[in-house]
Amino acid sequence: MTVLVLERINMTDPVISPDLLRGNTDTMILKILGEDDHYGYEIVKILKTRSHGALELKEATLYSSLRRLETDGDIEWHWGDETQGGRRKYYRITDQGRHTYTTNKANWEHTKAIVDLLI
Repeated sequence: MTVLVLERINMTDPVISPDLLRGNTDTMILKILGEDDHYGYEIVKILKTRSHGALELKEATLYSSLRRLETDGDIEWHWGDETQGGRRKYYRITDQGRHTYTTNKANWEHTKAIVDLLI
């Protein structure tokens, strides 16, 4: 199962391996929700924009991550204001989610440092 759609911006650009990002999707979502509450499609757009189009989260992957994060107590949701169109489910990070993000980021930085030494 491919977690992310990964595109080359140009054929000489390196490709981001889905295997390297798999398992970090939740952390990327927590990072975004740590900045503000967002609805699902908005999260996908932010990830695509920040990666300069290099990665795009599939809808099924996004909602699987959101369900997992909610079950784990890392996020919660609320209905948005209907004045801006249809009713949207907004997600927000919890205090536990902030702790999870901090731990996951530290683990990623440690792993990256070790891999950098080896490659």
